[in-house]
Amino acid sequence: MDAQARNELALEFGAIASRAGAFIMSVYAGKPVIRTKADGSPVSEADIGAERLIRAELARLLPGVTMLGEESFDPTLPPAAMAEHFLLVDPLDGTREFVNRNGEFTVNIALIDAGQPIVGCVYAPAREEIYLAGARAFRAELTPGGRLPALSELVTIATCAYPENGLRAVASRSHLDSKTQAALERLRVTSHRHAGSSLKFCVVAQGDADVYPRLAPTMEWDTAAGQAVLTAAGGCVVGHDGAPLRYGKFDAGFRNDGFIAWGREPLLTGIA
Repeated sequence: MDAQARNELALEFGAIASRAGAFIMSVYAGKPVIRTKADGSPVSEADIGAERLIRAELARLLPGVTMLGEESFDPTLPPAAMAEHFLLVDPLDGTREFVNRNGEFTVNIALIDAGQPIVGCVYAPAREEIYLAGARAFRAELTPGGRLPALSELVTIATCAYPENGLRAVASRSHLDSKTQAALERLRVTSHRHAGSSLKFCVVAQGDADVYPRLAPTMEWDTAAGQAVLTAAGGCVVGHDGAPLRYGKFDAGFRNDGFIAWGREPLLTGIA
């Protein structure tokens, strides 16, 4: 897929995320019914309805391309049913942020090719911020349900060179475990901020932080769109072995064991 096609597909993902965001905000405006899934995580009708909407839209946009979504994930899905070219969707990343009503939840859509996210969209409808990744990374303000500006009107974003006096870190607001805390202490961090959902990748992508460590497990749909934005902006995301975080890990149930997202080249060869 060439650069123009990737950028155009990112715009299409953004349009779908905008419509999903409008649905999510209609639920958010009321009194969402929250239940607990088998893994202990919360889920609402906003998660379920948004994924249904996104699935239908993506089926029209990319017919025949398999979509793997958080709310419809079937752990018994055989590897043969997946291809190297597939979609990952988290319809409402940061459900805890949704429940706590702090606005830091996102709609995530990504296209995976040969193990890497090559097109992505992260949309924060409550904050009216959208981040797109094609050949480059872009940002725009977008009202839920609104129409995206033309590509030429989007703001191009890029990561920053590392400061000489220490790194600026961003970490999870809801999932800051002891291993991640230890990593922050090892990274010569001079400032540290919290954010919810996949917005942490976007904070690094637009140069407002230098590193985002997450050593607790995540799922592939949690990270794919954010990784697409960050890599298009000049950063990278590496796993325990120091190699780029890969997707389509069928045998692991599409689980990530841990990663560090960097604004530029990694300053550690792996994750302790």
